[in-house]
Parts: sequence; structure tokens; C-alpha cells
Amino acid sequence: MAVSASSSIFSFSPNPNPVPIPNLTPFKPCHIPFIKHLKCIRTHHQTPYKPNPFSCHALASETAELAVPSKLRRLAEEFRSLPEPVERVKRLLHYAGLMAPMEEVTRVDANRVMGCTARVWVEVRIDAEGKVRLAADSDSEITRGFCACLVSVLDGSEPEEVLEVKTDDLLALNVGFPSTSRSRVNTWHNVLVTMQKRVKQLVAEREGKVPFEAFPSLVVSVDGVLPKGSYAEAQAKYLFPNESKVNELVSVLKEKKIGVVAHFYMDPEVQGILTAAQKLWPHIHISDSLVMADSAVKMAKAGCQFITVLGVDFMSENVRAILDQAGFNEVGVYRMSNDLIGCSLADAAATPTYMEYLEGASRSTSLHVTYINTTLETKAYAHEIVPTITCTSSNVVQTILQAFAQVPDLNVWYGPDSYMGANVVELFRQMTKMTDEEVTALHPEHSVDSIRSLLPRLHYFQDGTCIVHHLFGNEVVEKIKEMYCDAFLTAHLEVPGEMFSLAMEAKRRGMGVVGSTQNILDFIKDRVQEALDRNINDHLQFILGTESGMVTSIVAAVRSLLEPAKSSPQGAKVTVEIVFPVSSESISTTTTSSLNPAGMGDIILPVLPGTASGEGCSIHGGCASCPYMKMNSLSSLLKVCRQLPDKENNLSAYKAERFQVRTPNGKSVADVGCEPILHMRNFQASKKLPEKLVDQILHAK
Repeated sequence: MAVSASSSIFSFSPNPNPVPIPNLTPFKPCHIPFIKHLKCIRTHHQTPYKPNPFSCHALASETAELAVPSKLRRLAEEFRSLPEPVERVKRLLHYAGLMAPMEEVTRVDANRVMGCTARVWVEVRIDAEGKVRLAADSDSEITRGFCACLVSVLDGSEPEEVLEVKTDDLLALNVGFPSTSRSRVNTWHNVLVTMQKRVKQLVAEREGKVPFEAFPSLVVSVDGVLPKGSYAEAQAKYLFPNESKVNELVSVLKEKKIGVVAHFYMDPEVQGILTAAQKLWPHIHISDSLVMADSAVKMAKAGCQFITVLGVDFMSENVRAILDQAGFNEVGVYRMSNDLIGCSLADAAATPTYMEYLEGASRSTSLHVTYINTTLETKAYAHEIVPTITCTSSNVVQTILQAFAQVPDLNVWYGPDSYMGANVVELFRQMTKMTDEEVTALHPEHSVDSIRSLLPRLHYFQDGTCIVHHLFGNEVVEKIKEMYCDAFLTAHLEVPGEMFSLAMEAKRRGMGVVGSTQNILDFIKDRVQEALDRNINDHLQFILGTESGMVTSIVAAVRSLLEPAKSSPQGAKVTVEIVFPVSSESISTTTTSSLNPAGMGDIILPVLPGTASGEGCSIHGGCASCPYMKMNSLSSLLKVCRQLPDKENNLSAYKAERFQVRTPNGKSVADVGCEPILHMRNFQASKKLPEKLVDQILHAK
């Protein structure tokens, strides 16, 4: 794996060009206990798990007395005694040669380790004496050497000893070349956690414990979709919509020149129809909230006379405001309900408590960084209290870093998402543990000292959450640790701290992403493409830490990547599992038969939260599905489209009206509320806070 700095948050990605191993001179065996012990392990495992009492008897007694920490320490001392990286690699390769290969019958997908560029297999069992017995193998000699080290340390240990080992305990081995350090960490971790996961499962079986029930899932291949669980069945039902319904919608969109912008969290039926309709009508776009407004402007420029918005009300407000700012006042903007389509997060900012929070900000040189997912009124009222710029989950970190770099002695006040605020603060705290070079790679005007100095001046609102992301708390995290510790992990910045920390740890190893919905989608696509490029049988498993509506876009993206596989029947089989973690009260009962991933074709995607029967969730929570987003139905979309243009004013309740109200200072809410959005647009274009905003900060009362 290679480490790189993204423009927003930390980002690690697999290295497509690993450093080649140089030609090595013949290795001279070193007569120290661990090499002998590996020879012993090789003899013991020639016939899997049947110890040979005539081999290495004296050494077996010696090493049996060594606790795992002692074994690790002795192995680390051995590698530290080799000063040159190439010598350590030689030793690793020698270890690889000492470990007996696994039999072909055990080198199966069920024993594969995820997250490694090379193929790695691990087999674990607990013997009659309660000891952990291990076997491992890889088609890469370097990775095989890593496996040999782990087997030498952990084989024959008590289960508790195996489970107590941490990846950090292995770093002292310092094996390999400097440029591949991240890859080493990933290999150590991925093999170790796979071993530990299987040990946990075996211990639970021996103790008669009821295992966690797996999260519901959706299995996708080039040949079709196979759901597991009633909610997944409801999702899959709409992935391949009725052709006549698609044509019906496209016909009215074309006839009346209507553009459609929809959020990723949309109802599955609508998303399925829209995804299919995109191939017939280009003015349909499904994205995160920021890009929705951008897409609406492009549609207006292309001649669309109306824009229908499938999202919550602040999204239609933003579309209306941005179109007006772009000069498209005559383009009509319509919502999908005659009732309010709310948002728990936006509602948290539209309160006296939030305005009191900002009153505190107004007493110092301050900038209010507000999440784009707030109402135009909130943006306007806030901007009159303290200079305000909007942000998204993908640019919030860079916005804050640039603000501190550009304005001396600044205080930044973020809101309203408390989880995102806490997560951003934690990100900055983690940056204080980096090197100056690593910090500078994230922002050229910052160092470890500057990050440390700004932390006391970074504030966040304490009482605002998204009801969907709130569900990714301790219960879900514990289940992920137990059942999915070896999977790729994705998380939106709005998730609680437990989920955020878990995802950040995965991110540091190249096994996760933390960011926006688009960041999550891109991460999954990239990992799938890399697996396809390797052209070997592979299994990928992703934990999707955001709203379940993302599944439609994910499935569509993955299937588009798989299309070339149809014409290559001899190609490798890649399996991809997308897991949506949800709280216990929301898990659907599995109703389909068990799946056999090896027979599924090219790709598998499990997905899923939901209430029983696959119905939508209540506003009181319970599953990772937003009840407000689900107010945007297909019937509403067709109703609005058929009645356009609205000559008889039947759609007045659906129209995204321009604000006629005034701010406390007597200004237009629309004008003042748009300014923080425009400040963000300028920042995105120039990578600097606009001079107008800086002036507002420095001269605020």
C-alpha cells in the first residue's frame, strides 16, 4: 500500500506499482531459536495439524514455554540485529521457505485474507488441548514470510493470547524497504485480524454462544441480483425497474424539458427508475447535496425549463437560490411533497440554541463554518451574527485549515452536526502526531505546531445530529469489530465517534475511507477496479457507514465495472460484499436461501438495513434509512411532471418559492443566505477564502 494526501482528509490507497524485490544472494541460515522453530512448524504442518513427536522435540518444549509477548520480542530482536533493509528481506524470504505450503484443498476463497494485493490464505483451528493451530500461505514470497512470522509466534498459543496481539506489536520487526512500510503494516494487520476473527468464531462455537446474526445483504453479479433479507428484497425489487414505467417518465421529461436532481439517499423505487432513465434522458442526476445545485444549473443552461428536486426542503431551497444567482430566475423549481420535507440536522440549526451558540462566536475574531445541509434562513440569520461560509463533508477539513492559515488569531465555529464537529476535531488531534512533512502534504501552510495551536480555537455545536447516522453507534461498532474486522470500512463524517475512529483506523491502513457520500462511492469503485485489474479470483467486503439509499448507485457503478467481464468468460471471479450496518431493532429476517459466493459469478454485494417486511423506517429511527428522503415518491414525481407548466397554480405547495421574508437587519433572506454558499464556491475555485469574507471577519462588530 502507498500513502498519499487527499485534498480533504487522510487517504491511503493500494500501490499499483509495488517496489520490486532485488536479486538476493544466497541466505546463510542463522542458528537462532525462531528459525529452528519455523523448521519445527514446517514439520508439524506437513500433514496439517498432526504434530510429529520425533521432530524438534527439545525446541518444542522450549518454545511452548514462551508467552506470545516474549516470542514477539525475540523475533523483533532478531530483525533489529540486521541493519540493512535488504538483509531483513532476505531473512523474511528465508522464513517463507521454511513454512510448509498449505494443501490446495485449503487454498480456497473461504480462507482468503482481504485487503492484501497478493493472495493470502489462512486456516485456523483449535486443537483438543484448546490451543490455536494455524496454517498460512501466499502466492507472494514476501507476504508468505510475513505469514511465517505470525505463525511462528501464534501457533500453539492460548486463544486469549492470540486475541490480545495488536498490529502495533508487530511494527518493531521493521521488515522490508522504507517505501513499502504502509504495505507491511497492512499485511501484518490483515493477516492478524483474519486469524483473530476466526479464533473468536471458534471459541464462540466451543462455548455454545449464539453468534451475532449477520447484517442483511444484497448479492450482485453480472448475471443478476440475489438479496438476503426482506429489506434487501425490497431494494433489489427496484434495481431493474419496469421498462414501461421508465419510458413513461422519460416521455414526460422530454416533452416538457424537465431536469431531475436527486440525492443518493432517495427511495429505492425512484432511484431504480431514475438510474434506468438516465440512459434515455441526460438531464437526470443523482448525487450528494452540493452537486445537485450545480447539476441544476447545467440543466438550465442546456434548455431545461423546470427542475424537479428529490430531496429534503433545504436542497430545493439551495437549487432555487443557486439558479437565481446564475441568472436562471425563469426556471421553475419543484419539490416532491405538499408537506414539509424536514431534516433533523437542519432543524437543529433552526433553533434559538444554535443562534445563542453563534452569539458567543461574535465576541471574537471568528468564522462560522456551517454544513451545507442547513436551511437558507439559517445561513442568512447566522451570517448576520458572525461571518459564515458553508462547507460539505468533503471540503470541511480544507476549509477550516485554510481559514486558520489565512486569518491570524481566528476562532472557527462549526455547526450544526455535533458528530462531524467532534470528528473534525479528532482529525486535527491526530495530525499533531504526524510529521511536519505529512501535515504540509495536507495543507502547505500548516505544520504540527500550527495544528496544535489552532485546536483551542476550533469549536463545534454540541446538540445537532442526523437521525440516520446517529444509529452507527456502539452496538453497531461492536458487531463490526466482531464479524467484519477484516473488511473494508467506509463511514460518512456524520457518524458517531465510535464508528469514525474505527473507520479512520481502517483508513490509515488503506482499508477504509471517511468522507462524503461521493468519497464513499469512489472508494468502492476504485477498490473493485483494482481487484478486476489484478485478474485473480478475489473477494472484497465493504461496510457501508451511511444511509442505505446509497445502494442503488453502488450497484449501478459496480455493474458498470463488471460489464467487460461478460465478454471474457475466462476472466477471474471477483466477489464484492457491501454490508450496511444497522441497529438490532432494524435488522430484517433473512428469507432467502444461503448463498454460495463461489458460484455467484463475477461480483457479490451484500447490502441492507431495514425494518421487517422491507418497509420504510419511522422518524424515531431504527434503521439507516431517512424517512424524510423517502417522502420523495415516484407517484409525486409523475404528478408534478404531468401538471407542468402549472398554469392553474395546482402545484403551489410543491413549488420552491423565493424567500420573501427579511433578516433581523431588514435584508432579503435569499440574498444573505446565498452569500455563504457563494463564499464556498469561491473557495473551491481559488483554494482561498474570498477577500470579501476575510474583510467581513476582520471588521465584524
